[in-house]
Amino acid sequence: MPDISTLPGFYRIAQADPGRRAVIDAGGAVTTYGELLARVNQVSHGLRARGLTEGDVVAGVLPNGLDAVVMLMATGQIGLYYVPVNWHLTAAEIAYIVADCDAKVVVADRDHPVEGALTGVGGLAEGRPVTAPGDRSAGAVMWYTSGTTGFPKGVQRPLSGAEPEATVPLVTWFLGEVCDLRPGDEIHLVTSPMYHSAPCAHTMFALHLGHTLVIAPRFEPAAILELVDRHRVTNAMMVPTMFHRMLRLPDEVRRKYDVSSLRQVIHTGAACPVAVKKEIMDWWGPVLYEYYGSTESTIAFSVKPHDWLERPGTVGRPAPGFEARILDPDGEEVPVGEPGMVYLKSGLGSFTYRKDPAKTASSMRGEWYAPGDIGFMDKDGFLFLCDRRTDLIISGGVNIYPAEIEAALLEHPAVADVAVIGVPDEEWGHRVVALVQPAPGPRPSPRELLDHLGPRIARFKHPRVIEFRDELPRTPTGKLSRSRVREEYLSG
Repeated sequence: MPDISTLPGFYRIAQADPGRRAVIDAGGAVTTYGELLARVNQVSHGLRARGLTEGDVVAGVLPNGLDAVVMLMATGQIGLYYVPVNWHLTAAEIAYIVADCDAKVVVADRDHPVEGALTGVGGLAEGRPVTAPGDRSAGAVMWYTSGTTGFPKGVQRPLSGAEPEATVPLVTWFLGEVCDLRPGDEIHLVTSPMYHSAPCAHTMFALHLGHTLVIAPRFEPAAILELVDRHRVTNAMMVPTMFHRMLRLPDEVRRKYDVSSLRQVIHTGAACPVAVKKEIMDWWGPVLYEYYGSTESTIAFSVKPHDWLERPGTVGRPAPGFEARILDPDGEEVPVGEPGMVYLKSGLGSFTYRKDPAKTASSMRGEWYAPGDIGFMDKDGFLFLCDRRTDLIISGGVNIYPAEIEAALLEHPAVADVAVIGVPDEEWGHRVVALVQPAPGPRPSPRELLDHLGPRIARFKHPRVIEFRDELPRTPTGKLSRSRVREEYLSG
């Protein structure tokens, strides 16, 4: 087997080692690097035949699978922007994104048709050469933000104009520094929808490192453990709610699966309760790598397992190429240990919101970008997050952070999930409400949960109201949809 450790990314690896396993789909079918590259090249030629040139946009409304991977890599070598679209959206929401990004070609799945879209990549590939296209240049993925403060906007980065291999050495070095990921014969498990930034990016990273992708169609706790066991998965990207759901599996189910092959499980996307992360590392070993950032900032902070165990709750120190500041509302730096708004500055590139210079400007303070989070830095430069600015509850003039209350409630064995929100209150401004999804078995009383909180958080943070729900709304990646929780509560 050829040594691929010095080859600059997917396209060169596929040429040198075409028999290498690239993708294992949900049904167990294997696509090699050579087969994947041939399909990618055909689709690149097919897109050019439709008149697309550097800087044009292609949208994909595709579930996890081979077509989604092909579109990612085909656009990535001919200077196109690729917009992965959430296929769970309504037809109107999809139409908005397709129109806003000015997509010249849309590719959808047979099970999720979109008006005017091609069905699958077959039509683009048919009859096209399997050789590389000429005048290759790096494309970019343009993800659309979730739109919690209005319509979603595309996060657009400038194209380099260089061949796609040019940036691979920097990416490889960065991933090694942040996540200890290296080129080689590793197995990466895709656990989340690839229309979201982190799962999509890690799919690309894995292929540029020569790893094999095992693609899960959706997250099911026992099924994920079975895939880890069967394929000897070495690395994966997950979100904290996945850990919580796996910890709720009965012991006899957990013991069925060997997870000792795992070396790097990277998590991001939401705050992970300290107790949950410790339990996972008690089970899997010190393999959890965390990073904090956003679609706009990419990986801005990172922490490796042993550093986290020394400072439970941190999201790490600034990643290579990043600087960070914690500012008060007047733009002044706050003292060590005091919370304020997190601001980031990247030396690795800039972004704009597509067609929205005002939104771009409002998110910046000079060269510094504000992800919208509140946090504090310790004396060693490790960041601890308090909460999202938009989720902050101000009750009686006091700042209360829902994530802290949720983490404490999740330590109760009868709590499967929880959402804490602030609702309007004439006297206090807002009152704290906890909506609890109980675990199977006897349901705890509100009094029992308040007693549980007693030694964990200050009394003024305790919910004034605790109600139970059969299920809480989450996005397909597992993030709690706090806006839907609040809307449903206030309308009910």
